[in-house]
Amino acid sequence: DLPADARPPALYDEALQNGVKAFQERHALATDGVIGKGTLDALAVPPAARARQIELAMERLRWTPLLRGPRMIVVNIPEFVLRAYEVHNGQVSLQLAMKVIVGKALDTRTPLFDEDMRFIEFSPYWNVPPSIARSETIPRLRRDPGYFDQQGLEFVGANGQVHTALAAEHLDAVLRGQMRIRQRPGPKNALGDIKFVFPNNSNIYLHHTPAPALFQRDRRDFSHGCVRVEDPVALAQFVLRNDPAWPEPRIREAMARGQSATLRLAEPLPVVIAYSTAIVKQGKPHFFADLYGQDKLLDQALRQQSERRRLGARPAPPAAAL
Repeated sequence: DLPADARPPALYDEALQNGVKAFQERHALATDGVIGKGTLDALAVPPAARARQIELAMERLRWTPLLRGPRMIVVNIPEFVLRAYEVHNGQVSLQLAMKVIVGKALDTRTPLFDEDMRFIEFSPYWNVPPSIARSETIPRLRRDPGYFDQQGLEFVGANGQVHTALAAEHLDAVLRGQMRIRQRPGPKNALGDIKFVFPNNSNIYLHHTPAPALFQRDRRDFSHGCVRVEDPVALAQFVLRNDPAWPEPRIREAMARGQSATLRLAEPLPVVIAYSTAIVKQGKPHFFADLYGQDKLLDQALRQQSERRRLGARPAPPAAAL
């Protein structure tokens, strides 16, 4: 990351510090110029390992659905970044990029898939998933009943009837699958004030958040699986760019209204949840940690495949050896 003709200085001067910062930026590290543990670990990765990382990224690109339409949205999980693209005359142009928060590597990983975005929900309700209700929400409500009103929660029965009072029998009904817990629109809503829906079997979507401070973290795997976006207004503008009925002021007004409303998109917009630990930006390679261990699994699968091919291509032994 130093100029090609640079000579190693005797002291840690400004030029060398800038080179370290450039290296840190390319490896998704804090660009503070301090050679700490994370920087030392990245410096210790041998070139062969980085070359293999690039090979795995290129292999994954072979079967990642790209350029499915004139516009698309791609989330790269290890990078914690969303990008929006447009295609004009065969040329792909980046229209938007922003930080995202993805599912926790430990137990709530964001799945990889591609689907079409078909709806936007302004001021959405959050229907608490049964797994979260059982493991988190109900135990919290039993310990702290005041949490129910603080968070704007309510119960919804199988017939659609809404119950706004906390009751032990309602909690038990949720555990039996006879009721669900949902959070009303508002400043504490877990989805923020907008939700981008691309129907899928994992019930994953893009949404805002009432906790934007987490976007300042370098590592951002904090969600239960859905993807939180840093700049929902800019994303909504991109999604609705071809709809003159939805300028920015109207988008902001719908987000702030506090009344849930769903907008069906005139045209589906492809969304790809992708995984690449090596990409190129401004002509330079950038590397990211293997957050979910997907590179390790792919590397093992490719090596096993190569071994099977090698054994299958081995010539048969001579008859005298049989």
